[in-house]
Amino acid sequence: MAGFGDNGNNWNDTKNMQKKRTQSSDGGGGFAFDGDFNFEFTPKKIGFICGVALVLWLGTGFYRVNPGQEGVELVFGKSTAVTQAGLQYNYPYPIGSTTVLDVQQVRRVDIGYRNRSSRFGNDVDANNIEDVPAESLILTRDENIVDTDFTVFWRIKDTTKFLFNIRDPQQTVKIAAESAMREIVGQTSFDNAVTIGREEIETLTKRLLQENLDSYSAGIEIEQVELQKSDPPSQVIDAFNDVQRARQDRDRLRNEAESYANSVVPEARGNAVRVIREAEGFKEKAIKESEGEASRFLKVYKEYKKSPKIVRKRIYLDTLAKLYGQVDKILIDPDASSVLPYIKLPDAKKKDK
Repeated sequence: MAGFGDNGNNWNDTKNMQKKRTQSSDGGGGFAFDGDFNFEFTPKKIGFICGVALVLWLGTGFYRVNPGQEGVELVFGKSTAVTQAGLQYNYPYPIGSTTVLDVQQVRRVDIGYRNRSSRFGNDVDANNIEDVPAESLILTRDENIVDTDFTVFWRIKDTTKFLFNIRDPQQTVKIAAESAMREIVGQTSFDNAVTIGREEIETLTKRLLQENLDSYSAGIEIEQVELQKSDPPSQVIDAFNDVQRARQDRDRLRNEAESYANSVVPEARGNAVRVIREAEGFKEKAIKESEGEASRFLKVYKEYKKSPKIVRKRIYLDTLAKLYGQVDKILIDPDASSVLPYIKLPDAKKKDK
């Protein structure tokens, strides 16, 4: 019964408090509590509170853009301005909003492989590379398959286009890059794709990828396309290596043959030139001698027509001079009674010489 009485007193106290609130509300235009705390709303206080709230709300429109960043201001969802580094202001939410983007950061997309260590922020490790055949296997112009892994580095070029024209920039770059790489490799032979044509593939893929993204108005600039791997598929890598070794042997033998030819051909050409020069000299000599003999014969013939006897005599003497000029001769006086047989005149003549 005592507890019930206590509850009854509490109930009466609550009713009295509600009655006082009602009386206070009817008479004073506010509410009051009995005790030490007493707060009353007045037009002045309400105006002050609203002013403070308005100032705080307007202050939320300030934002900071760091170096290397750009801010895109939106008013009722429409882009109105692009701001640079510094303290900036835009209409507070929900009238306005601002998106700050890092335009200097170079982002990357890996295609054909995944780096498992990158999930934990580590550097690229060859042991943590996971191949993605669905992305890396590409058909070449001559209907061979090449295993291609590459990385695309890109950054934001136009913040407004980047925000409003594409939904998922990373996925957009990945799909566009894979499409561009397949188109370029599809126009390249297998030998060029796995050997000397890698740099050209990078350049052409970057150009085509940039053209495609510009056609989307994506606001993205491609910094670099870097081939990480461009090899035959692992199933045929051994056969490909055998072919490469055979080609190297072929090139070595060809180089040796060219080196031998380079050493022999100039010598043969020099000998040919020498023989030609000797033949030309012999020809000139023979012609000159023939012309000289013909000229001499004509002169002799002219003199012969003038005095045939004298010319015949002269020719006879010249002929004897030629014949006997090369023969050893011994002259004996016909009036001598005898010649000493032991005098070897030819030997004496040789000694005189």
